[in-house]
Amino acid sequence: MAEALSIPQRGAKLLRAAIIAGALVLSGCQSVVPRGPRTGPPPPPRVVQEQPQQVQPGIPVDVARHRVALLVPLTGSNAGVGQSLANATQLALLDTKNEKVRITTYDTNGGAAAAAQRALAEGNKLILGPLLGEDVRVVTPIARRAGVPVISFSNDVTAAGNGAYLMGYAPAQAIGRVVDYAKGRGVTDFAGLVPNGTFGERASTAFLRSVESAGGQVRSLQTYGRTPGAITSAITRLAQNAPFGAVLIADSGATAATAAPLIRRNGGATAHILGTDQWNLETSIAGRPTLNGAWFASVSDELYRHYAAKYRARFGAAPYRLSSLGYDSVLLTVRIARDWPVGSPFPEARLRDPGGFVGIDGPFRFGRDSVAERALEVQEIRAGATVVVSPAPTGF
Repeated sequence: MAEALSIPQRGAKLLRAAIIAGALVLSGCQSVVPRGPRTGPPPPPRVVQEQPQQVQPGIPVDVARHRVALLVPLTGSNAGVGQSLANATQLALLDTKNEKVRITTYDTNGGAAAAAQRALAEGNKLILGPLLGEDVRVVTPIARRAGVPVISFSNDVTAAGNGAYLMGYAPAQAIGRVVDYAKGRGVTDFAGLVPNGTFGERASTAFLRSVESAGGQVRSLQTYGRTPGAITSAITRLAQNAPFGAVLIADSGATAATAAPLIRRNGGATAHILGTDQWNLETSIAGRPTLNGAWFASVSDELYRHYAAKYRARFGAAPYRLSSLGYDSVLLTVRIARDWPVGSPFPEARLRDPGGFVGIDGPFRFGRDSVAERALEVQEIRAGATVVVSPAPTGF
């Protein structure tokens, strides 16, 4: 049968023509179905299998901007200052109109190590923060293994180094500045009151070194606890070495305001009261009449006042004084980002620029100890206000 169905090509064409013609003649009588080869349906269109799009976990990779992590407490007891720092970084990005830096905030209250690991897993090349010295010590080795520098807001100088840079206000610098100013005003004999604990130990060391460097003499240095009457007893001991030209009170403005009248009644009637930069964090410091005439050193407030007004207008509340550290850390990042290729490691060597950087708090630069060296001014509390009696240097 296979041979019977085999028809030469030319014959097949004639046969088909004849069948069609016959069909036309007989169409009025019957339907004729041609018996020639049938043409099948057209082949379906070719389906191109598309490769499924790869979805990366976490935040998508940003190829146009630098990924920078901000590690601050957003919950817990330090949430207020942490949120203020976060707001300050966003305000700095808006003010600089920078589109090359992207900042993602991570809450350290649930654990600084976990926050750092998440930040690194999501591709951040620089860490701003954390706030606390103990958190810096946890985060630094994690970030170091990834080759990512840490620019912290802590003032705990023992946490600096190994890739961690501290922007916090170091008390030793403020103590040295106010001691130099007092020496320049004729003070040669000093005394000091410092609280027990780590801060007091560091303040004591800084005070002794500063007075020696200035060519003065420490006649008495007394410590005290936080129990009732402790500071009164310390002042009594201090009086045994009177007279002295100035007394450093390395504590809060409230404690200093309580201690000052006792000092004046116990051999220090004409002694100048000296404070630390901690006083500049207290908005009510100028309103303490017992501190009238006291001197303390700190970063300049001139630019900070403009920043604070802008902050209040945008966020509806006053900023924490420490929030300027967040703002200035972004200014530093934006400056370096001009020559920092997106996706490449952060150029850590640029942090050692001897010319330093300029921010709301004035000029600063990182020394060999990785702690921010700052240009400080000296203020005097005078009739309910603070008056600059020695302006901050304009550079290094």
